Amino acid sequence: MNSSVRNVFVIFFLVLGMLFISSCGNNENSLAKEENKAAISIQKDYLTLIISFDTLSSVKVRTIIRREDSLLSLQANREANPYYHYFKGRKYNSEKKRDSAILEFEKIKSKNPLDEIELLKEYQLLDLALGNGSMVESVLMKRIFTAIETSERLKSRLTYRFYDLLARAYYQNHNDKKSLAYAALYFENHPFNQHAVIKQRYFDISFLLATRLGDFKKMGYYNSQARILARKLNDSLAIARTYDNEAQIYSAQNLHAKALICSKIYFNYLKKTNNLNDVAYNNLATAFNLNKQPDSAIRYYKEGIALEDKDPSGKQKKVHFMGLVDSYKMKGDYVKALEAQAVAHAIELRNFKAIEADKVAEMNEKYEAEKKDQNIEQLKSRNQLNETVIKQQRWTIFLSFLVFLGVISLFYIIYRQQRLRARNSLLKSENQQLNMEQKLLQAQLNPHFIFNAIANLQGLIASGHTSESVRYLKSFSGLLRGILEQNRKDFIEIEEEVTSLNNYIQLQQMRYAGAFDYKITVDSELDVNEMLIPPMLIQPFVENAIEHGFRNLSYKGFLRIDFKIDGDCLIIEVDDNGSGLTKKADDKQKKQSLAQIILKERFDLLFTSRGLKAKFNVTDKKGLNGSGVLVDIALPIIND
Repeated sequence: MNSSVRNVFVIFFLVLGMLFISSCGNNENSLAKEENKAAISIQKDYLTLIISFDTLSSVKVRTIIRREDSLLSLQANREANPYYHYFKGRKYNSEKKRDSAILEFEKIKSKNPLDEIELLKEYQLLDLALGNGSMVESVLMKRIFTAIETSERLKSRLTYRFYDLLARAYYQNHNDKKSLAYAALYFENHPFNQHAVIKQRYFDISFLLATRLGDFKKMGYYNSQARILARKLNDSLAIARTYDNEAQIYSAQNLHAKALICSKIYFNYLKKTNNLNDVAYNNLATAFNLNKQPDSAIRYYKEGIALEDKDPSGKQKKVHFMGLVDSYKMKGDYVKALEAQAVAHAIELRNFKAIEADKVAEMNEKYEAEKKDQNIEQLKSRNQLNETVIKQQRWTIFLSFLVFLGVISLFYIIYRQQRLRARNSLLKSENQQLNMEQKLLQAQLNPHFIFNAIANLQGLIASGHTSESVRYLKSFSGLLRGILEQNRKDFIEIEEEVTSLNNYIQLQQMRYAGAFDYKITVDSELDVNEMLIPPMLIQPFVENAIEHGFRNLSYKGFLRIDFKIDGDCLIIEVDDNGSGLTKKADDKQKKQSLAQIILKERFDLLFTSRGLKAKFNVTDKKGLNGSGVLVDIALPIIND
């Protein structure tokens, strides 16, 4: 038996062996160990990122979550990656899709049941369970305590998050002392407890809890610490908020005149920054009431009611009308006090009915969820029974059709191998051809640029500017070295492209002294060291603007180059105020057209052939009652 036939039979029996093993189960210990090592390395990277979310704005966190979800969705083995389900669950949660988020978090699996990935999963599920703000039942409290014990035993970096969960649970259960104690543990164990955002959050939470405890000393301490931090950071909103807190302290101590002064400071800040809300009106009006100034109180209660009426949700609070009752009583106007009381009572009834409706809806939702759980359990039991029957049938089929399957598999494998060899050979040939064409197109661009640069140098030498020529030659040699290095690459970082553009434009400014200015701006959301673009992409358009657009101008030219993000595209704009496009079909115009043709061919090879979208557009601004040319380039986002 020759070696090729023997190899085919080996493959055939391996296939049969895998079919048999799939029904009986298989345990690959060495592979599991390698996957576990990979999971641990991924865990360290992503956990650091997730913990750092506490120090970022909600907008930035949502941006990162969408980015990571998009990147992980491209992985072939994404379903086995626990962080794929984590970021997808976080994205669903930000979109108010709570049930979908829970389902994704439930899919998070780890090789080791006692590691930080499992703790992260448990934290997210507990966080969603606490989200409605209602009283926390004993079963949920027990889960939180169990998670804390596990995380403390493992010395996990996520321990502080479970302290925060427990502080929230005690707060919802109106146990303010324990809530304050666990809030302190949260702050002490936070990896970034020296960060300003974490400190500010801790001071705000502690002040709220101290207020509920009626502990004036702690209220004053936490508020003073928050004010010191706000002043250090020059955060005007945080400083103003401390005056609102101070008003609460004075009011609780019956120092109503001082409370009124602080409330005015906070109210005026919100008014100045256009952030007023009905609660601010109510707090200031109440301060006037407590200070025996009912007329001012009535004014601000009514303004708060007017602002609340503009709320598109149509919800109303009775607190404004109850305040009016106190104000009118203070003035002796009992008729209006009675009218305000009647409105407050009507609002209370309406809100009570809404709460009852919500409770009924919640009970119905729980009932439907329980029905779904029962159906799922029934389906599971049926599936287990079906799997048992299928296993029995699999053995019968395996023994009955062994020879038949062997013959069919043999011919299929031989045919498949021949097809794969032919296809691989074709793909390899096509790939080599594309690479050669791409390098050839880049080589067409680089000599064009070098010849122009040498012409510039010749012009300086001919004009007799020896020192300028030496400086130009030194800069040109550095630029040429960079271009030669980039020519070996299909893509370069934006930072490299910006450096090359700066060098090139500065050389041109040395040649055309005082003829034009320029500015290159990069969007702050772009990572110039990670995002990639093809080399020598923008230089032809910059050259056209300087060589042709700024020639013979009666005014000073200006060139602007912008890099920015628009959705899932990188947008590059090259804008000048030169003479615009000419209609003469001379050599210069032909060079411009050739550069555009080459750029289109590069786009076809680098992007279109791979199913990606890339385009550019050259617009003469004369048709827009302007001067110069605007070039728009749109590329897919490619990271290093």
